[in-house]
Amino acid sequence: MVSIHNLSFAFKKNQLLFDNLNLELQTGFIYGLFGLNGAGKTTLLNHISGMLFPKTGSCKISGKSSRKRYPETLSDLFVLPEQFDLPSVTAESYVNIHTPFYPGFNVDYMHQALREFLVEPDKNLNELSYGQRKKFLIAFSLATNASLLLMDEPTNGLDIPSKSQFRKIMAATDHSERCVVISTHQVRDLETMIDHLTVLNDGNIIFHEGIESIAEKLSFEKIADDDNRFVLYSEEIFGGKSAILPKKPGSKETQIDLELLFNGIIHKGDVIHQQFREEVV
Repeated sequence: MVSIHNLSFAFKKNQLLFDNLNLELQTGFIYGLFGLNGAGKTTLLNHISGMLFPKTGSCKISGKSSRKRYPETLSDLFVLPEQFDLPSVTAESYVNIHTPFYPGFNVDYMHQALREFLVEPDKNLNELSYGQRKKFLIAFSLATNASLLLMDEPTNGLDIPSKSQFRKIMAATDHSERCVVISTHQVRDLETMIDHLTVLNDGNIIFHEGIESIAEKLSFEKIADDDNRFVLYSEEIFGGKSAILPKKPGSKETQIDLELLFNGIIHKGDVIHQQFREEVV
């Protein structure tokens, strides 16, 4: 679906943000794009959608250059931005105005999602709270049935019940014919939702692995301070440590702690990545 090859980009001359960045994203997966603030997540999404152009290299969607912004590409792509403005029209009017741009738009799904999110379709969008407007756009983005869906910090501005509603809607939606990229620094919001973890740091992809592969290679456990096993990464907690350890063959899979894993990748990336390189050997 998305192919990025040797992409380089700089906002300022001689200060590259991306330097020969490579990334492949496939249909049928929900990718969690994680990174610290300023890591380049939004910039990467803007390259994929064709709103920014690389200095060198290429970015393609289904084999077509994203910078060309072909109508057939844009009608099958939706970007949910972190910052947005909505007009003074009702939700229903907004849907009626914009659905012609998306041939696969599912109006019934849209109404169902609005009900789940408790968003009233007869109210003007600009009069809704930020959280309500964000939920409306999430519902609209999913209803487009676009094959490529880019979501930039979709849970920002949502309260705890709304985040739960978001996870419920995402879990109930068929993504088998769609590639979804969710960019966030709020790692815990995407637990149990994503199929693949991609970590961007200082303009580089430093980790790109499927959840199944992570579960096969790593073990997430609470251990005592005097535990003498080899630990890849750990953090102090009350009564011991939260730790990432190499998973022993045949041992039971543990629940993945995405926040712990993200911190481990940022601080001990080479050590953790070695577990996946060993699989190739």
